[in-house]
Amino acid sequence: MSTVKLREKIGYGLGDAASSMFWKLFTMYLLFFYTDIAGLPAAAIGTMFLITRIWDAFIDPLMGVITDRTRSRWGKFRPYILFGAVPFGVIGVLTFLTPDFGPTGKLVYAYATYGLMMMVYSAVNVPYASLMGVMSPDPKVRTELSSYRMTFAFGGSILVLLLVEPLVEIFGKIQGPALPDTRFGWQMAAVVFAAIAVIMFFCTFAWTRERVKPIKETTNRLKDDMLDLLKNRPWWILLGAGIAAQIFNSIRDGSAVYYFKYYVEGTEGFRLGFIDASVSLTTIYLVLGQAANILGIILVTPVSNRIGKKMTYLWSMVGASVLSVVFYFLDKSDIGGMLALQFFISMCAGAVFPLLWSMYADVTDYSEFKTGRRATGLIFSSSSMSQKFGWTIAGALTGWLLGYFGFEANVVQSATAQNGIRMMMSLLPTAGTVLSVVFIAFYPLNETRLGSIMSGLESKRNQEKTQ
Repeated sequence: MSTVKLREKIGYGLGDAASSMFWKLFTMYLLFFYTDIAGLPAAAIGTMFLITRIWDAFIDPLMGVITDRTRSRWGKFRPYILFGAVPFGVIGVLTFLTPDFGPTGKLVYAYATYGLMMMVYSAVNVPYASLMGVMSPDPKVRTELSSYRMTFAFGGSILVLLLVEPLVEIFGKIQGPALPDTRFGWQMAAVVFAAIAVIMFFCTFAWTRERVKPIKETTNRLKDDMLDLLKNRPWWILLGAGIAAQIFNSIRDGSAVYYFKYYVEGTEGFRLGFIDASVSLTTIYLVLGQAANILGIILVTPVSNRIGKKMTYLWSMVGASVLSVVFYFLDKSDIGGMLALQFFISMCAGAVFPLLWSMYADVTDYSEFKTGRRATGLIFSSSSMSQKFGWTIAGALTGWLLGYFGFEANVVQSATAQNGIRMMMSLLPTAGTVLSVVFIAFYPLNETRLGSIMSGLESKRNQEKTQ
């Protein structure tokens, strides 16, 4: 069996670092960018998120079907990473432009660029996610690869969160320190992140390899693949658990900037004198969360090896639920409490997503064992789809809830709006973690059953070789 060496693990991780830079910009700053920089209504952006992301979520399975049927000298999945890298970067920059089109024109532009960005994101990220399923047949190696992926993902997120405000400030002052151009600052910050992302995607393509072949190298009928998927009970369970977990993370992420700007009403952190820029309390809070995510990822492999993936997932979500409820009762002056709870909530949440990706790889093996057909791209695209659906629901809810609570950009908020923002950081997203726990409680693929499936697949592959 071919081993996966360190450089290849790093190369695989860099792909999600690239994706996560823009994912984090979108989840934590895009709604704020549209409301406070572009001047668009929060409720209108919530509706835009719903429409564009629902459409995009259905692109993911389509990409899965396409990649499963791809034949090239680079494999099934790596070509899409190679040829999608530059469009990903270019359209990512266009998303953060604010042309002077008037309110309606700006909204139309937001629909067009964001919708296109989500399609390109799927064209790169679905093949990237599927790649893990063919890099190694070993479930433990996949968990390790997933941990590398998530570690680099959160590393990319930290890079963005640390740099975005200083870059916006630095570029905004280029045309004159007395009157900073914040819109230009956001545009140029996006250019920097896009260039880094493109380079990382190229490294992923160059440093990874596809090794796992199906029992029979045939082109499955789409109807058969879809029927296999619909009959796959573990897949349905992971789909529900993933959507619910993403709702929890996305509502909290999307509310954080508003929480500190309009509830805490003080975002001063510290100045970086050597570059004449500052890092706000919001940035400190968000970066701390990403660092805690990484700690959760580091711990997930030894913990899941000891108690199993299912139980690790379940207890992580239970912990996040309890701590999020406690978060609601913090006073606006209790910065230490906010940071402490953010750390432990994020550590719990960080453990969940590498488990999900690894469990989807296991579900792929389960499906092949049951049917004799392997549809790696289709099954992994469903994981991306679950993230998109959760992100869609949470993004729309965040915008709508801000509108419902009476939020108005760049003014002092009412007591109702402030309390609503508090609930959006604590009580409301907890519904996602509770639902995720309910789903994962019914997940049937424990370590003993997976061992049996792997042995059966290995036996079938060996028989196929001798025929």
